[in-house]
Amino acid sequence: MSLFVDIEKDLGSFQLKVKLETNGGITGLLGASGCGKSMTLGCIAGIESPDRGRIVLEGRTLYDRDQKINVKPQRRKIGYLFQNYALFPTMSVRKNIMAGLKCGKAEQEQIADKMITKFQLDGLGDRLPGELSGRQQQRAALARIMAYEPEVILLDEPFSALDEFLKDRLQQELIQMLEDYPGTVILVSHSRDEIYRFSDELIVMDQGKVVCHGNTEETFDRPEWKEAARLTGCKNITVAIREDEHHLQVPGWGIRFTLDQQIDEDIRYVGIRAHDFEPIWLADGEQPEEGWIKVKVDSVAKLPFEHKYFLKESEEQEDVCWFVQRDLWDVLEEKGMPGWLKIPEEKLLLLK
Repeated sequence: MSLFVDIEKDLGSFQLKVKLETNGGITGLLGASGCGKSMTLGCIAGIESPDRGRIVLEGRTLYDRDQKINVKPQRRKIGYLFQNYALFPTMSVRKNIMAGLKCGKAEQEQIADKMITKFQLDGLGDRLPGELSGRQQQRAALARIMAYEPEVILLDEPFSALDEFLKDRLQQELIQMLEDYPGTVILVSHSRDEIYRFSDELIVMDQGKVVCHGNTEETFDRPEWKEAARLTGCKNITVAIREDEHHLQVPGWGIRFTLDQQIDEDIRYVGIRAHDFEPIWLADGEQPEEGWIKVKVDSVAKLPFEHKYFLKESEEQEDVCWFVQRDLWDVLEEKGMPGWLKIPEEKLLLLK
């Protein structure tokens, strides 16, 4: 189910300028709070109106400023799952599902029965939303959306208010409920873990603009852009100065790299994920190699499943985060802290 969006919206101090295209499956929209994610969903759903641009769903124009087309939300065939699920509080689950269906009462009842069974709400049809658990409310909200047979489902931070245990259970349930959905799903989140778990494609937004768009796993592995690296969890990002095709100066870490790969002219930063360092213990007389970071621990946070070391050799140099998972703890206990951290070239992120 193809969806094309090319819109702009002027909000005074904030400019939304989004261009994206999806062709079915689940697309994650990742960005910091206030970057324009929810506003983008609102424009797609018709709740907000852009100032310029076009929105086209499966060849059907939903919005076109130049042609003065702006299809009403209820006619867009788009389901919107809000953060709080937005169920009508004084209406039963059954009536929530039936609300707004444009067909006869008997057919509405049949659709409601089908959705109640599909989303495991048997026996709950006459209950009010306030009488349901969080899991049941989410199912009821999704059942109401699916009753319309939407071509697109928009999920706006659906797990943001939940504790970690309940969040994990609901995420797994939602994945299962969407398995046979033939349309397009767009999931908005500021959580990289949610995005990685759910989405096939990833769109990264920053300050009202799309930074990058690509396969989720590939984008996490090689983000290419500074903001994409930061939002996908890279803790160590600093300015880099390109000397030539194979050499970089990294003044913030006080090191220099000589790389086998070619360095593009538009590279302005480098990054290394906190788990990707290789600890090095040198024997007496051995010298460190180019590109290694000296280990001088400034502070440490010992958590149940990993230890976080924050390194800083001097006041002039930037902090470096090194996260050590449990499988390396015994080695550190036996050999002590390493003197150096190596950054393998295949783990170094070259960023625009």
